[in-house]
Amino acid sequence: MIYVNGAVIPVPTANKDAYIAKSLEMAAIFKDHGALQVVDCWGDMVPDGKLTSFPMAVKCAPDETVVFSWITWPSKEVANAGMQKAMADPRMSSGAMPFDASRMIFAQFEMIVNV
Repeated sequence: MIYVNGAVIPVPTANKDAYIAKSLEMAAIFKDHGALQVVDCWGDMVPDGKLTSFPMAVKCAPDETVVFSWITWPSKEVANAGMQKAMADPRMSSGAMPFDASRMIFAQFEMIVNV
């Protein structure tokens, strides 16, 4: 069953090009270690909420944009092994991240509907 690693990330708006470049580098690493697909979506219409919202969840500053990202894997086992291998891959340590990773929300999901 398809397994998904998902993230919500606050990225400085001025770092959009740097984020895309880093994302493409990381996507190649994840795919080399078994990922089926890597998707990053730059926030276009991400409203602030009154109780909860993407911007609130990551403490998004006015000069930042929310990115919604996910990686699909063929199974939980492949995801766990692939993520471990990707994190140990020497290419992963090249260059700084163009965002504050301490405010990134990261989670794993079992896909239950895909139409």
